[in-house]
Amino acid sequence: MARQRIGQEDLVARAEPRAALPLLDLAALLDWTEIDRHLAGISAAAKGERGWPPLALFRGLLLATWYDLSDVKLAEALDDRTSFRRFSGFAAHEPTPERTTFVRFRRELARRSLGRGLFEAVTRQLEARGLMVRTGTLVDATLIPSASIQKDDGLTCTSNRWAGHRRRKPVHGYKAHVATDEGAGLIRGLEVTTANIHGAAELVAVLPFEAGNVYADSAFNGDKPWKAIRARGGMPQVVQTGT
Repeated sequence: MARQRIGQEDLVARAEPRAALPLLDLAALLDWTEIDRHLAGISAAAKGERGWPPLALFRGLLLATWYDLSDVKLAEALDDRTSFRRFSGFAAHEPTPERTTFVRFRRELARRSLGRGLFEAVTRQLEARGLMVRTGTLVDATLIPSASIQKDDGLTCTSNRWAGHRRRKPVHGYKAHVATDEGAGLIRGLEVTTANIHGAAELVAVLPFEAGNVYADSAFNGDKPWKAIRARGGMPQVVQTGT
């Protein structure tokens, strides 16, 4: 399949902006060959278009997870932020993918059951480099609005769904269930579901072993989440809602 070429920088050497250096240092620690091998056959291109390199799109999804960005905000950040461009492999003056590209790519990862495994591969590499301090774990569930609103079909876990909230407007899309290392601030577990799945429903799927103190909001209160935390060697540190 035809791919677009990216990373074609000007002949004149450019100094890296200071803000880009931490992300570039992180990118240099990872062996992307392992990730790219699993992405080789994936295309997120619309019909008749040349596809973006899937590894660049996956790097973009990593940024979206780390910085809590929707597909719309990710596309805007890639277009605007030098550090995001360099981390994903784009040169300073190259075009970057639109939001719909990330929607198609995310769906393709889900269809192939690749998303969780690839994020775990990144986590294993970071742990091997000693970047996971393991003093504690932060868990949360973040809504990811979809780029388009379609009728819920209720057939598969990859379908967009509505999620309501008593204090905020309903959101149509997905939900990212995330466990983050307290010390390093890096992702240790990730599961993406439809938006209507409760925040604590995927706790077992994302919580690492030897979790330490597990910090979470009141959505993680209750006997079942607390048992899951203790089963992973953790201690619940959950916000208690006043009455």
